[in-house]
Amino acid sequence: MTQAPHHLSRVIISLMKGVIYEEEDRPLWQAMLGQQAHVRDHVGVLGLDLVLDEAEGYAFLRQRQTDEADEEQPLPRLVARRPLGFPVSLLLVLLREKLMELDTKGGDTRLILDRDQVVEMMQLFLPDSSNQAKITDKIDSHIDKVVDLGFLRRLPGQSGLFEVRRILKAFVDAQWLGEFDRRLGEYRTRLAGGEVE
Repeated sequence: MTQAPHHLSRVIISLMKGVIYEEEDRPLWQAMLGQQAHVRDHVGVLGLDLVLDEAEGYAFLRQRQTDEADEEQPLPRLVARRPLGFPVSLLLVLLREKLMELDTKGGDTRLILDRDQVVEMMQLFLPDSSNQAKITDKIDSHIDKVVDLGFLRRLPGQSGLFEVRRILKAFVDAQWLGEFDRRLGEYRTRLAGGEVE
């Protein structure tokens, strides 16, 4: 009896739970590469697409984009959309820009930032406040949210250091950045009017 169905099941279940990273589980990664066509067939039935970037070493499932007007009964969403607040979106854009800078320079492919660097990046866009501790606490909560989303990873045994996960490039694309630029303009208008905390 072949073990292929077991490997296929393990790959699909892992993808349903989140992202597969080559660096975190090489046997699972290799099983996914070997079963790629079967994975695409299976998840396609559920209205999902396999997003695979071999160069960056990650794979995940994305809801297939369909024109709901053309479908009699569109499939319900299996992959939930997560609305992000402006500060979290801002942090994602800033981290994406740092990745682009790193890629332009060449060399190291890992982007490591410390907490103070992230706080400093964010403070440039937040309203001035006399309560610096409150601002820093808010930024820490935004960092925690980005860690929960899987775009930042705390480095084990190195307090205050984060690795920016390269999967961020797949989520923060040109369309997303364009939408964010529009929101940034609205935010600046609100900030000038004193409407932002």
